[in-house]
Amino acid sequence: MADLLKRSGKKIKSFTIGEKVMAKVVELGRSVALFDIGGKAEGILKDSFYEESKKFVSTLKPGDEVLVTVVIPETNDGQIVVSLRDTAANDAWQKLDQAKKTNTKITVTVKGITDSGLTAETESITGFIPMSQVGKKVLGDLDSFVGKRLDVKVVEVDQNKNRLVLSERQVSEADDIKKMDSILEKITHEDGVFEGEVVTLTKFGAFVEIKVKSGKSVVPVEGLVHISEISWEKTRDPKEVLDVGQKVKVRILGSQNLPAGRQVGKLALSMRQAMDDPWKEIDKKYKSDAKVKGKIVKKTDFGVFVQLEPGVEGLVHLTKIPPGTKMELGQDVNCYIEEVDPLERRISLGIVLTSKPIGYK
Repeated sequence: MADLLKRSGKKIKSFTIGEKVMAKVVELGRSVALFDIGGKAEGILKDSFYEESKKFVSTLKPGDEVLVTVVIPETNDGQIVVSLRDTAANDAWQKLDQAKKTNTKITVTVKGITDSGLTAETESITGFIPMSQVGKKVLGDLDSFVGKRLDVKVVEVDQNKNRLVLSERQVSEADDIKKMDSILEKITHEDGVFEGEVVTLTKFGAFVEIKVKSGKSVVPVEGLVHISEISWEKTRDPKEVLDVGQKVKVRILGSQNLPAGRQVGKLALSMRQAMDDPWKEIDKKYKSDAKVKGKIVKKTDFGVFVQLEPGVEGLVHLTKIPPGTKMELGQDVNCYIEEVDPLERRISLGIVLTSKPIGYK
């Protein structure tokens, strides 16, 4: 064969792992695709390499030219195995960019839930739906939507940063958003505090309705108070501290989790920022060496956190706890202030000894 090729004068190209090659589609099968890559054998797309780009392959036809990546230059039976992963991904990002430009909805599959939103996948690209961009119907039963498909709009797409931000609300609550947009533009930058009413509670926060003046009329506008914005204290479950119908004061935060300050019809609210910040002038309230009393609210490998007042906790470092000293959650302890750092919102504490520690000589 080598002698035959030598006499023919045709140079056969060899390949390396990871090499990019412009190839022509020769044949498309149900689980295999063949490409002319200018080698001694055709490039073959098979097995997991076929499955990962199956949707993209379905858009091809014989004669099309595409960029393939060589993953196995030569198998034991002389095959050259190629991948379309990078090309398929680039194609998917381009489609997402086009969907954003044309404001076209796409379908994604919900993969998981985090404290701040949902992760979703489309054509092997993972995107994020901020909680502020999830409609009330989905928010009411988040767990049931894992593994399900949702229609969404593309809010932000950046292939270089591998960033894809989506909005489910722009589809499910499109009419409400359109009605509210003009109102939101007038109030998102106001610095006032509104009185509102809790209308819905979820594990991620509370929906609060406020009344906003629009011309001569008063319009009810609903916003989301994320669980992190309910109180200066850590809130485990909004239902433990709030009730539907409860009157609360809220401050408008403006945009939340979205670029360029655009809210897309969603009002982000805060209850805690409508209250006085307990850390304001904290260094004037708690002086070094002053004795204080608090309750242990958290235990860690490096010490215990003691709540001095709602929203203010201090750390007793492990090295400051005498051997044999009992430290249990909910326990009241007498401490003294070692250091206060207002900027870092941090207080270092020591334990006031009432008896000699075990081992003391």
